[in-house]
Amino acid sequence: MRLNEVSYSEGAPVEGYGPGFFRIGGEPHPAPLAVLPDGITPWGGLDDIATLVAAKGKIDILLVGMGSEIAHLPHALRSALESAGIGAEVMSSPQACRTYNVLLGEGRRVGLAVLPV
Repeated sequence: MRLNEVSYSEGAPVEGYGPGFFRIGGEPHPAPLAVLPDGITPWGGLDDIATLVAAKGKIDILLVGMGSEIAHLPHALRSALESAGIGAEVMSSPQACRTYNVLLGEGRRVGLAVLPV
């Protein structure tokens, strides 16, 4: 078996998480947060639509981590993302972080919005 080092040229991967934080680039960042092409930013949660829609044209898919459990996105958020041409995938926050790292490593145009675990 051959193992290859993954290179992240388009952003920093999520390195870890704990109660109320996510570690990115060696630094803990309080949750909820959004990781978008413009950087890591605080996110106001499911009602903060503007922060995510601002990534229009910069990402193709947004992974939304809903905390420890999977839940549906509010209709207003899903509708706004669809109108902006951003696909949304909802999953638990740990799963969203892992998926984000894989897609980022593949060079995909991906964003991450996560609620605390």
